[in-house]
Amino acid sequence: MSGIYIHIPFCKQACHYCDFHFSTSLKKKDEMVLALAKEIEMRKSEFQEEIVETIYFGGGTPSILEMSDLKFLIDAVYRNFKVVENPEITVEANPDDLTENRIIELSKNKVNRLSIGIQSFFEDDLKMMNRAHNVEEAKKCLEIATQYFDNISIDLIYGIPDSSQNGEQAKQMSNEKWLQNIETALSFGVPHISSYALTVEAKTALHSFIQKGIIPQPDDEVAQEHFHILVDKLSENGFIHYELSNFGKENYFSKNNSSYWLGKKYIGIGPSAHSYDGKNRGWNVSNNSLYIKSIQENKLPIEIETLTKTDRYNEYVMTGLRTIWGISLERIEQEFGKTYLDYLNQQAAKFIEDHLLFVDDNILRATKKGKFLSDGIASDLFLLNLE
Repeated sequence: MSGIYIHIPFCKQACHYCDFHFSTSLKKKDEMVLALAKEIEMRKSEFQEEIVETIYFGGGTPSILEMSDLKFLIDAVYRNFKVVENPEITVEANPDDLTENRIIELSKNKVNRLSIGIQSFFEDDLKMMNRAHNVEEAKKCLEIATQYFDNISIDLIYGIPDSSQNGEQAKQMSNEKWLQNIETALSFGVPHISSYALTVEAKTALHSFIQKGIIPQPDDEVAQEHFHILVDKLSENGFIHYELSNFGKENYFSKNNSSYWLGKKYIGIGPSAHSYDGKNRGWNVSNNSLYIKSIQENKLPIEIETLTKTDRYNEYVMTGLRTIWGISLERIEQEFGKTYLDYLNQQAAKFIEDHLLFVDDNILRATKKGKFLSDGIASDLFLLNLE
């Protein structure tokens, strides 16, 4: 089983923390939709032996498109690929786009999963992040969406600095506010929550504001506290922490995202979209005009990198450690060889001793204490110079 990811590179406005590829101009929207459909057709030979299990519209803001555009692209996938009988078809959406009419419209088509970018249920957080929606819109869209969609995921961000307070008081209030965010999300009965620490990326407005002292630097210790509050609260409410940033009720894990972490093949359609076929990783040009021009000239605007054995080992370590599936020591030996297994065991020993990792049934996993640190731990397990 494989997946198709379609990148919609448009947004109403730029969130202060975002470094994804998008444009706030919709002038080329119609040309882009035609180019996306054409790329889908141009790449049909890549999945001749594969069956598509997931179609995922990411961005950018896919909900900025008309339903007719989304349907046109879904139909293009069905025309050019073999698709399972009931694929997971996800559309990322912002609350301000999800009017009742739009939600009903989506529900009457093949879309069966919404991923809604709530981020916070507090106005000051939304304003600081420059989100296009407000709290009322966030709550209203969830009230309506849950009537028409069974499979809904919402995004929340933690570790958001509080520029109105200082010192220990701000830290405590921040924990309380974060717990209120989680409890508000739970009150809508959604079966999936994705939650991320606010990350300061270079060349973003947030980075500039922090450098100028307008907004305080996010505090790693506060983010770690928020993470543990999140894990405990969602666990109490029947969510399974199946990946570092993802929590789902049973049978509601994201099939699209899980396929990435489990090393399944996927094709990325659109500017900046990434693809993976098990041995090679590709990425499209991150420029809307160049992307459209290239597709119109029947050229795929893609760069391809063939992964070495060490690259594949490092990717498996990174993704495995973030998930409940962990790192199979048997697979490491069978797929990569004893040298890799010995290296992994040697590097993991200190983290096992510190109760950050553990081995159970020949699977290396992060402990509850180690989960928040799993990306940093994984980098210490990487092998850099064997090939």
